[in-house]
Amino acid sequence: MYLEIVSPEATLFTGEVTSVTVPGINGEFQMLQNHAPILSLLQEGEVKVQGDITIEEEVQDKFTKGANGETVLAISSGTIELKDNKVIVLAD
Repeated sequence: MYLEIVSPEATLFTGEVTSVTVPGINGEFQMLQNHAPILSLLQEGEVKVQGDITIEEEVQDKFTKGANGETVLAISSGTIELKDNKVIVLAD
């Protein structure tokens, strides 16, 4: 599925991934290929991305590697929309 992570300053990531885990306001949840459409608010926590991804050099300092090899972005809040295997994360 295709993921786009956008912050007020810049687009942090765009590309194909295998899964995305986000801190929803009612708890953490994961989305995989062919997930049902969803729109949700996000709370403070971590966006965890699985897949063979490359982070642009200008924004690499915003990402870390998680314990399970995933790429992690800490956020304070945001929204997420998933429709037709395209995930858009608007992160603060």
